[in-house]
Order: sequence, then C-alpha cells, then structure tokens
Amino acid sequence: MLRQISKVIQHGARYSTAAPAPQTNPEILYTGIFINNEWVKSADGKTFKTENPSTGEVIAEVQQAGQVDVNNAVKAAKDAFKLGSPWRTMDASERGYLINKLADLIERDRTYLASLETLDNGKPYSASYYADVPASIKNFRYYAGWADKNHGKVLPADGKYVAYTRHEPVGVCGQIIPWNFPLLMAAWKLGPALATGCTVVMKPAEQTPLTALYIAQLVKEAGFPPGVVNMLPGFGDTGAAIVQHPDVNKIAFTGSTEVGKLIQREVSGTLKRVTLELGGKSPNIIFGDVDLEKAVEAAHFALFFNMGQCCCAGSRTYVHESIYDKFVELSVARAKRRVVGDPFKPETEQGPQVDSEQQKKILELIESGKRQGAALLAGGGALGDRGYFVQPTVFGNVQDDMDIAKYEIFGPVQQIMKFSTIDEVVERANNTDYGLAAAVFTKDLDRANDMIQRLRAGTVWVNDYNVFAPQVPFGGYKQSGVGRENGPYGIKNYTEVKAVYIKVNEKNS
Repeated sequence: MLRQISKVIQHGARYSTAAPAPQTNPEILYTGIFINNEWVKSADGKTFKTENPSTGEVIAEVQQAGQVDVNNAVKAAKDAFKLGSPWRTMDASERGYLINKLADLIERDRTYLASLETLDNGKPYSASYYADVPASIKNFRYYAGWADKNHGKVLPADGKYVAYTRHEPVGVCGQIIPWNFPLLMAAWKLGPALATGCTVVMKPAEQTPLTALYIAQLVKEAGFPPGVVNMLPGFGDTGAAIVQHPDVNKIAFTGSTEVGKLIQREVSGTLKRVTLELGGKSPNIIFGDVDLEKAVEAAHFALFFNMGQCCCAGSRTYVHESIYDKFVELSVARAKRRVVGDPFKPETEQGPQVDSEQQKKILELIESGKRQGAALLAGGGALGDRGYFVQPTVFGNVQDDMDIAKYEIFGPVQQIMKFSTIDEVVERANNTDYGLAAAVFTKDLDRANDMIQRLRAGTVWVNDYNVFAPQVPFGGYKQSGVGRENGPYGIKNYTEVKAVYIKVNEKNS
C-alpha cells in the first residue's frame, strides 16, 4: 500500500522514511468561522457536529456559517482586494514567499495534520501522511513559483500602437471543497488563487471541516493580510449563499455532478466565472498482454484507494476475454486480503466510509447489483458493529446497463466486465455521461497511443493509475466538469486578460 501511495505522489527521498506515530487523539484547536484573520462564532448561534467515521462518535461542535457570516466574509475578501490594499500592492514575489511559508508551516505540522485528517475523514493515517499532506505541500510550492511568472505579452499590433496584455486577478473567489480529500482539495483551490492575487471565501465540507480550519490559522501565521483567506464551515445553504453572492467573482467547486449543475444554473444570473470538478465513472481497460499480477494490483488500487471515495476511481474494469477468468480470480483473492479496520494502525489499507449516508448509498447499490444479476464474488455488506465500514466488494459478470456499471458508487465496490475487441471496448468506455479519467494497460505502444486518442476523458493513464502531479492539469470531459485544476491551466481560471493599446507618434520594428 505504501509503495503504491509513494508512487502516486511521486515523493522524493526525504519522504521515504517511516512515518512518525500518529496522534490518535489530536487536540481540536479550531472550530470557529475564520473571517478577516479572526476567529468568530456564527451570527445566528448555530453549530453542527463533526463525527469520527470509525466510531460514529462526535469529535467536536463546529460553528455553522449562515447568510450574515457569508456577507461578512465576502466583505472582508472584497476589502482585501481593493486597489491600494496591502494584498493588491504586494510584490508578486512576496505573494510567492507567503505561499511557500504556508507550505513550510504545513510541513512543520505534518504529523498533526495527517492525524487530524484521519480522525475526521477516516482514511488510513499512512495515506494521510504519505499522500495527502505532502501532495498539498507540493501544490502550494508549485504555485508559489507561479506567483511572479503570471505575466502577459507584448503584441505586434498594426498601426502606430504598442499593445500588450495584463493578467489580472479575477477578484473574490468562492471555493467549495469536498470531503474525500479535504486538505488536498483546499491546496488545489488556494494555491492558484493566492498565486494570482485573488482573495478567497472557502467552504469546507460539513463532514470534514477540521483540517481546512487549521489551514486557515496557518494562513494567518504565515503572514497573509486580513481578508485574503476566509473559511466558512457549514452545509449546502452556506455554499449556496457564497454562489449567489453578487460580490463573488468566481466559483470553484469540487463535488457531485448534481450539485455542479445547480451551481452552473445559479451563476448564470451574474455570469460568474466557474470551474467545476465533478463525478466520474472511469474505465480501466486491461488488455490480454499485460503482466497479470501487476495489472490486478493496479486495478485494485485504482478502485479501492481512499475507500473507493475518488471521483476518478477506476470503477469500470474492462478485462480482455483471454485473461478475464484468471483476472477475476486474482482480484477476488486480493480483495479478500485487503486489511480493513482502525485507520490509525499501520497495517490498515481501508478505513470507514465518511458517514452513515455514504455507507447506506454504497450498500443500496451493492444490493442492486445482486438483484440485477451480477455475480457477487467478495464482500457485499457492512463490516463491524460501529463506524461506517464496508467490506471490500467485487462483482463479476457485470453488464453495462446495470446500476453498478452506470452510477458513481463512491465506495469499495469493484465491477469487472469482459470485452473482446478494441472497437467494442472504446465504444463501451465512452458510452457514459462522464469523462474524468481512463486507463489502458498493455505492452503494445501502438495500441496504447490509439486508445489515448479515442478515449474521451480529461486524464488517460497508461500502465498505471491515480498518478497526480501539481504540474499536470486535472479535469473532465462531458458531465465530469468545466475547466482544469493544477499546472499552468489552473492559473488561467483565476485571471482576467486585459488588452492595452498605447498610441505612439512613431513605431519602429
């Protein structure tokens, strides 16, 4: 497991040592609303509980931001963005320094943040420590480097003019992040927004607010001016208030396609800029010439990583008929070996689902698979008498029209389907409303290149899965989203391009 995680985040030697012991009961330091670099309580006095999904026990009461709190946060962000403010007059290189300082502080508190993420989200501490936290640090450092490189161009306009472009920050950004990678998604959103000089009003998911709230305090400690980052824990109505606010210039959302559609409708009234990273039902295509055991392990990781709670999970595993039976046999054995339990134990590969609602949805889809005739070969139910655990589950003989093959399960449920020809599997792989990711496993380079061109997905992996880098864009085709995050493409989401013409008496080339 750790070898796979290490490969996913591409970490260097300094991250190859054994993780320090986790803080299994980390102190909860921040549960308030963060506005203008100050911690406040909700204006209407509302709070909500955040749970430990391993036990169902309450971790803490968190302040619940309402409309008044959203208004106050947006005003703080708008004031911080005013011409002449400390943030707007700051050198771009200084912005980069502050983002690097934030990364330094995250690195300093890496064990605490990994422990807090595991407590609130349920993912194994090994994943929090080796994947989520260092990937967040790398993302901030990448965008710190972009801060003084987001520049325009001098353009050879006809006539007696000098023309150039300015890349200006889009303004106040509303950012709504999901519960499956709380810390990493905060970094994906904050990094480019801060690098370009925007200000932020962020809402973490109500299931997992604690690491985002801690990051808010680190923003203050790093020295960012008041109002640049504001953190509002709350539910869907909090997010809706941010989306609808007339002084918010851009919305960035990661979550379900259903909510993404609602946001796109809402922003049409004010023509806010919007980026949406939404759901997926990604095909993972295994040809007959692969190293079978390696392909089985890669497909297992593609689906089961993070308890299956990945928007890009390889949740439609297409296997060539020549190796199908053996592939299924080995996949079932691997699922039965998967270690499920206390996420703080080093041997644990799979923790609980994030909450009871998610567990119930997964179990209902498993039942639909049984009813519709798929062969249940491993797992198939809840696990344990407390917490929100689901057994690692494998279905064989899955048909494309079954619910488990069409809908995003977002859980540890692998569906394995048989194919015969390239044309057939391409048509089936593309026959979905989604287009977030895909993978091809083959030793034939010509076949791989052909598949890359034919698959309609924002990311295509060849002979691997779940590889991410801050330099490389991520996003989807079709109903998997709008826009891209990470890399230079992520910068574009947070800038306006201004064209400038200057009349001159004489122009010489």
